[in-house]
Amino acid sequence: VQLQASGGGLVQTGGSLRLSCAASGRIRSINFMGWYRQAPGKQRESVAAFPSGGKTRYVDSAKGRFTASRDNVKNAMYLQMTSLKPEDTAVYLCYAIITDLTGATMNAWGQGTQVTVSS
Repeated sequence: VQLQASGGGLVQTGGSLRLSCAASGRIRSINFMGWYRQAPGKQRESVAAFPSGGKTRYVDSAKGRFTASRDNVKNAMYLQMTSLKPEDTAVYLCYAIITDLTGATMNAWGQGTQVTVSS
């Protein structure tokens, strides 16, 4: 089971980017999915999360600018980012708690995709 993230890049302040993350492998269920980011010298923080059966949660700095969505058929999730600011610059990682076909549950991280916002 693995997660593959894509869609990062370099944009100017005020620009937009859309990140994608797809899970692949022998998946029975995905119990949680979320987007995290880590900027140089800072702790990793949750940007958006899809708790099981709950509403999507966003970090305060992303509210009103970022929209996360999930496609349960494709085992994928997306992060539409608008009105980007230099402080959004970070490596963005997707994360999921996945149960495979053997019944084993695991924490899975994508490889990260760099988002750089120039001023």
